Amino acid sequence: MVAMEHSLNRFTEDDLSPYRVFTEAEWAKLRADTPMTLTATEVRRLQSLNDPVSIAQVESILLPLSRLLAYYVEATQQLHRATSRFLGRNDVKNPFVIGIAGSVAVGKSTTARLLQALLARWPASPKVDLVTTDGFLYPNAVLEAEGLMRRKGFPESYDRATLLKFLSDLKAGRRHVRAPVYSHFYYDVMPGQFVTVDRPDILILEGLNVLQTTNLPRDGKEVPFVSDFFDFSIYIDAEEDVLHEWYVSRFMRLRETAFRDPGSYFNKYSKVDDDEALAIAEGLWNEINLVNLRENILPTRPRADLILRKADTHAINEVRLRKL
Repeated sequence: MVAMEHSLNRFTEDDLSPYRVFTEAEWAKLRADTPMTLTATEVRRLQSLNDPVSIAQVESILLPLSRLLAYYVEATQQLHRATSRFLGRNDVKNPFVIGIAGSVAVGKSTTARLLQALLARWPASPKVDLVTTDGFLYPNAVLEAEGLMRRKGFPESYDRATLLKFLSDLKAGRRHVRAPVYSHFYYDVMPGQFVTVDRPDILILEGLNVLQTTNLPRDGKEVPFVSDFFDFSIYIDAEEDVLHEWYVSRFMRLRETAFRDPGSYFNKYSKVDDDEALAIAEGLWNEINLVNLRENILPTRPRADLILRKADTHAINEVRLRKL
């Protein structure tokens, strides 16, 4: 054992890391001649509350990423065609699935929407759909009955079977596959409302725990994970204290905007004073979101193909790409 540890000590952490690490400037050079197809106005429209992103960042980070994904999609399609030839089958189009994971308030939704817009404007004009895993949460009535309302967003709060069936149908090339709709305004899955996905070229699936695994059975039985259906996965990362600040700041801003609507589930938070609201936000972060981050979300980071590291300014200052 001592000899093994001595042998490992001869290598640096970078030597053993499965990732290649790039600064923003280094990554930006990989854009090559990829054209910028979004305007500053469109970038502003696609960003979420309290998640500012500049058009310069889109050019330096997301444009090179879209170029990389173009290569991945092409290679995956070639592999699919080769497998179909080997099997003597003429299978339907198999969509390329991109998973985006990360903490609450890290900016997953903004990144997903911007990436969707960039990919949809490739010269071939592919069909790019975006689905969030929020729709696959159990309805509040179920969570309340099971005592899980304060575990909302934890792995056990999702209807995993329905999510896996959605992805399985999608990968099988089935037409008009439906995903449930979630409302952040009502803080619940909307009964009878669905978004229909009909054989896209690319699907982006965004959610807290999309890279989550479970304990493997000792009998070797198949246990499907959501990430089994991914062709590429992205984890958006930031320090705990930065995420904490972003979450609380967003909560306090929502108090002055969306929470003021009488129909909002969170309307009650707009009626308390600033000190009480701040205490509520801190409690929600420390008792729910931080626990989920530490126990379930952060441990999945090493499973991602790409890690986008954010500074406290919201700017991505480091990119980690898994080595092949």
